[in-house]
Amino acid sequence: MAKKVVKKQKTVKKPAISRKPAVQRVKPVAVKAKPAPEKGPVRQKGYSKGELEHFRKIIMEKRKEILEQLETLRATIMDSTTGEYTQENSAYSLHMEQGTDTMEREKTFLFASREGKFLNYLDDALKRIDKGDYGFCNDCGKLIEKERLEAVPHAQLCVDCKLKRGK
Repeated sequence: MAKKVVKKQKTVKKPAISRKPAVQRVKPVAVKAKPAPEKGPVRQKGYSKGELEHFRKIIMEKRKEILEQLETLRATIMDSTTGEYTQENSAYSLHMEQGTDTMEREKTFLFASREGKFLNYLDDALKRIDKGDYGFCNDCGKLIEKERLEAVPHAQLCVDCKLKRGK
């Protein structure tokens, strides 16, 4: 039979534990939690119903002007008898005159497109009046100045935020 070899382990002395003074325990004090800050812009009280009607009137007047201008532009672009876009195909027309006519037609289309875009902005402003969002800055949430809304009734930014954007 084979003998088992048992190795002795060395014993290591542990250092003495120093005694520290006992720490006094303090009872936790209940602290009221602060309410979490609201996310997004803070809204203040908006314009009164009378003021909103004043802005609605301004928007409706501008909308009427735009519709009249669009009708005038449409009349210059369209042939009243056929209802199709007019084309200058006169046999006596010179090449340069045709180029000028084409350029004028393109300018008219550009104006019509621009007026249509402005009309959409005015319609969006009317929707915001109906929803109760009209007059508040989309960036900071502050009330847009009355003078600005009278000058630019479809404005969605206050002057400060508009200048920050640089547009």
